[in-house]
Amino acid sequence: MSTIFNNPPRGTRRIRNRVLDLLTTRRTALLLIFGICVFILSCNGSQITWSAEARSPDGKMIATARTIENSGFGTGAIWTGVYLNWSTGSGAPTEILELAEGPKGPADAVVEMKWLSPTHLELILKGTRKSIGFQAIKWVDVDISVRDVSDPIPKAEGIAH
Repeated sequence: MSTIFNNPPRGTRRIRNRVLDLLTTRRTALLLIFGICVFILSCNGSQITWSAEARSPDGKMIATARTIENSGFGTGAIWTGVYLNWSTGSGAPTEILELAEGPKGPADAVVEMKWLSPTHLELILKGTRKSIGFQAIKWVDVDISVRDVSDPIPKAEGIAH
């Protein structure tokens, strides 16, 4: 009797292997589909979380600032950009300042834009210290200055400087 169970009929082993192959293929396909769905659902694109604008005293220029939060699997980042453009016309704005971080919340401003004259824009950095990725000093006839009034980077305790 033991020989009957150890040696199943000739076609039985082949059928069992095909069934196992089919189940493995289905399981792999389901896991792949699930992974693709998770990846797609985690990509929400970019979202503006803060914005502000300031018009020049003569009304010819407009400075805009916005914080953008990129999201997605492994691509999440927050950055703030300041742009300058003519107030009339359809030209694209020109980036004049880029910060590697953004505000901690939607109500926190990281950059204050202040026109000192029609040809001088002052950008005031506020909050915690930011890393400047790009800074322009002049655009067309507008001088651009940056004043940093942000909090200094906190020193780690117990480390001598």
